[in-house]
Amino acid sequence: MKHPSSREFFAYWDRKRGDACAPDRSEIEPASLRELLADIFVLAYDASRGFPFRVAGTRVCALFGHDMKERSFAALFTEESRGEIEEIVAAVGDEMLPAIAGLTATACGATTHLELLLLPFNNRAHTPVSLTGLLAPFETSHGTLGELRLASWRYIHPPPQKILPRALRKLAIARGFIVYEGLS
Repeated sequence: MKHPSSREFFAYWDRKRGDACAPDRSEIEPASLRELLADIFVLAYDASRGFPFRVAGTRVCALFGHDMKERSFAALFTEESRGEIEEIVAAVGDEMLPAIAGLTATACGATTHLELLLLPFNNRAHTPVSLTGLLAPFETSHGTLGELRLASWRYIHPPPQKILPRALRKLAIARGFIVYEGLS
């Protein structure tokens, strides 16, 4: 992660998830993210509608020149990048893997570089699946952005879980035959 906002949001999300794959949406407290709220958004996990925005921060809306609520996230990308970004969003939602991507877009003839962070929420029964993210430009954009192009991306694998030592119990079943049973 190159952008300080991405690093800060990921660290907050990571603290909130604890030992789980992802935190519950209710655990994210907007007051704790006051400095980042303008760059944060929430997407509905609905591939048929292009993963529409449920909520988008003011800077995200300003980058595209209008309110993003209910607009398709996938439609923001060029035709060449759209299939790939849909696969990335699907992996974040289905596999609970955070993702980070480098993006470019054109605004008033100049190229703007951005960083996209996508983070899953814990899926709960009887609640719609959603995920959150952060879109942060590296330079000040002068005008609304054109279509986004995916420049690079990777999944952020969670640290390996701690392997606890197992207790062994030795059972003598029959003469000369010993079974070692592992206990957690």
